[in-house]
Order: sequence, then C-alpha cells, then structure tokens
Amino acid sequence: MDKRNPADVEHRIAKIEAAGTAILRYGVVFLLLAFGGLKFAGFEAKAIQPLVSNSPFMSWLYAILSVQGVSNLVGVIELAAGLLLASRRFSPVASAIGSALATVIFATTLSFLFTTPGGLSPQGPAFGFLVKDLVLLGASVYTAAEALRAARGRTAVVAPALAGLAKPASHAAS
Repeated sequence: MDKRNPADVEHRIAKIEAAGTAILRYGVVFLLLAFGGLKFAGFEAKAIQPLVSNSPFMSWLYAILSVQGVSNLVGVIELAAGLLLASRRFSPVASAIGSALATVIFATTLSFLFTTPGGLSPQGPAFGFLVKDLVLLGASVYTAAEALRAARGRTAVVAPALAGLAKPASHAAS
C-alpha cells in the first residue's frame, strides 16, 4: 500500500504538468520564431511557394505580392504569433491570442497536405515538413485554453480585491 501523502503526490503531478505546459508553449514559440525568421530568406520564400500557390486560402496573395513579399508576410505573422504566445507570464490574454493565431497558422499549413499535389504522399518532400504541424496545432489549442484559464483566474483574483475599494452609495454621502 502506498503511504505517500496525497497532497505531496498532487503537488508533484502539478509540477510535472506545469513543466510540460511550459515545454509545449516555448517549443511552439521557438519554432514560430525560427521559421518566421527564415521566411525573410530567399531560399525559404522559394521553398514555400509550391505550398502557398496551390492553396485556395493563400494563392491569391501572389496576385498582389511578390514571392518574397508573401513569404515576408507569413514571417511577420509567425513572428507576431510567437511573441504573443511567449508573453504568457505578463499577459495571459495576449498569449491566448498568440495561441489562437498559431492555431490558424498550423491549421492552414496542415491544409497544404490536401491542396499540394503529392502532399499526402509519405515520399513527397512536403509530407514530413507538414505532418508535424498536427502536434503543433494540438499544442497551440492547449496553450490557448491554459492561457485563457489563467486570464480568467487573474480576473477572479483582481475583481474581489477591487470590489473592496468601491464604497456603496450610502457610505459615500456620509
């Protein structure tokens, strides 16, 4: 029979969960910042062109921007998502917005599997690059929920503290 203190066990589990959440969040942040930064390089702009040009969601961008311009736009969006997602400690709401943006990014890149010719073929050049985004999509959804929960918790903690500052109308007159 296990004689460990249930509170100690629960505390250890909570620490493991917090570590896992941080690894998920900052792993996604790292990838968004790294890949977002690469979008400003010519080789990356050319590498994503076949994916973007076959996408019904994004191909229209080439009518208004150059190959490099489209890649730069994607890079700015990825960098913004990464920075917002990284702000969790200071602003859970901003982090939730970054997670939501990352969710859209990864859902869009996963759609390339279906819109790029040969995208679903395990031998295709895009398959391995794109299929990992399923895990990143899940991490983004999870971190959005976690950040929203934290934002709600902050509001619940701040609201009662602020409620004590307001005086009822009957006291204000006296």
